[in-house]
Amino acid sequence: MFSLISSRLRHSALAAAALGATVALAAPAGFAHASPTTTPEPAGASAARTTAPAAAPAAWAAGTRAYLVITTPGDTTAVRTAVANNGGSVFASYDAIGVIVAHSTSTAFASTMRAVSGVQQVGATRTSDVPADAYNPALPANPAQSTTTLTESNRWDMTQIKADQAWAVTTGSASVKVGVLDTGVDDQHQDIAPNFNAADSVSCAYGKADTRAGAWRDVGTHGTHVAGTIAAAKNGKGVIGVAPGVKLSSVRIAEPTSSLFFAENTVCGFMWAGDHGFKVTNNSYYTDPWAFNCPDNVDQAAIIEGVRRAQEYAENKGSLQIAAAGNSNYDLANKTTDSESPNDSTPVTRTITNACIDIPTELPGVVTVSAMGSGNVKASYSNFGNGVIDIAAPGGDGTSGVYSTLPGGKYGSKSGTSMASPHVAGVAALMASVNPALTPADLRARLASQANDTACPSDSRCTGTTAKNGFFGEGQTDALKAVGGATPPAGKYFENLTDVTIADNATVESPITVSGVTGNAPATLKVGVDIKHTYIGDLKVDLVAPDGTVYTVHNRTGSGTDNIVQTFTVNASSEVANGVWKLRVNDNASQDTGRIDAWNLTF
Repeated sequence: MFSLISSRLRHSALAAAALGATVALAAPAGFAHASPTTTPEPAGASAARTTAPAAAPAAWAAGTRAYLVITTPGDTTAVRTAVANNGGSVFASYDAIGVIVAHSTSTAFASTMRAVSGVQQVGATRTSDVPADAYNPALPANPAQSTTTLTESNRWDMTQIKADQAWAVTTGSASVKVGVLDTGVDDQHQDIAPNFNAADSVSCAYGKADTRAGAWRDVGTHGTHVAGTIAAAKNGKGVIGVAPGVKLSSVRIAEPTSSLFFAENTVCGFMWAGDHGFKVTNNSYYTDPWAFNCPDNVDQAAIIEGVRRAQEYAENKGSLQIAAAGNSNYDLANKTTDSESPNDSTPVTRTITNACIDIPTELPGVVTVSAMGSGNVKASYSNFGNGVIDIAAPGGDGTSGVYSTLPGGKYGSKSGTSMASPHVAGVAALMASVNPALTPADLRARLASQANDTACPSDSRCTGTTAKNGFFGEGQTDALKAVGGATPPAGKYFENLTDVTIADNATVESPITVSGVTGNAPATLKVGVDIKHTYIGDLKVDLVAPDGTVYTVHNRTGSGTDNIVQTFTVNASSEVANGVWKLRVNDNASQDTGRIDAWNLTF
């Protein structure tokens, strides 16, 4: 059972299965942030200062609000002193990017600080008080673990992006670090523990790094689910992630109770990613409390600049940010209204323009991911936008959710762009494993060039070309192509990725139009077949040439076996190559059904 929701996190529909038993979950209103500490950063790192001339107050006071104070990168001593002299306290300072996280109970703090020499911008990051927990943060629970009897099996999302085929090339390198900026991660989970990197995990709730053991743990379920999609271990248990050999680090940016991800938390997360060598980060959230931050608003302009600087810092340190597009079925290329903000107090409906941006997904350099359902279809909830969406990936929809890890050793399904984004993060991690020299710009370019072009459906909202459009960007990510696998092989290559349902006692066909090939087909025509079916002994599979000649490639063999994922060789040298070729599948019995997932021809 799935329930459709609107959330700070980038997932819309979710369901959880406790060791296979499906239950409905009510998702919290927001996600991802972390908690503070006085532990200093390693020598040479340029993350947050944890002490300053004006120390953060020892006790919380009602009415405390948080602000980003923006100044020139470098020595921020003078501006930090000004914060203390004008009714504020320094909670954290990121000198390398000139961003200070300040707290104050004074309603005049922001306007006063904007007049201080050297201050470029000041913006409130929330419309609610900073929680008292910020000054003495509680550690998240360490859930009791359930063991599982579930064994790894093919999942529609992994086969759809050919991750299962990519593992023959690489499962990922342990030298590649992927950061999960989210609600936290259950590092004790049987499918996550083998790949978890505690040394580089942290909480960034409230905007300051909390390096205490366990501060990174999940305050919900979302981050653990995302982590499993990226890199659940290939250990025979439960599920396998896209890149099951890379290392996972948790950067909890969600605050407890509210599960909101405020700007200072995101700044802390990106700075941590840059300073700790994360090759890729996944960001399945938007920065609260504004669904869109508008540059003509002084508070939101400071949020844009602060988070932009932090993202740029991380990228300059070698980190590529992947982000979810959102779940409001909204055209990000034609913004008109926002009725969800601010989500930490009372939302109002406001008029916006395209100058207002979704953070971090619309920041320069961030890869924006839309969601697809099972098959080459836009997920019903996924945001879209020509020129905004970079790439698409499986996010689930309806009854086909993305199955992954949940806290406490459990597993379950969720659907959303939150689930699509980690597929792309996993593919990027595989690419970096194959070629460690790739820069963030290289990874972005290769993700684009190796995606499978996906045409717009008959939907007027989808604009652009087959090569790049508002629903799918450059197309659906392809893990096998990304790691230099054998797709497409040498020779002219043609593929049909449209699902065709195979019903009981029925015959179905899937066409491929071949053009641009001179003369006849070869004597070694390669026919790649990907059929998902629960009893392939029921099936007869034929290749039908343009003139109607039938070549049988599978005839009711493999009793008791699931799925036909195989490349057949056909002597089609008597056939003219150009024309419409068909894969014909005949189901000859009852009870077991399936689908043609994809098939291809190589001449």
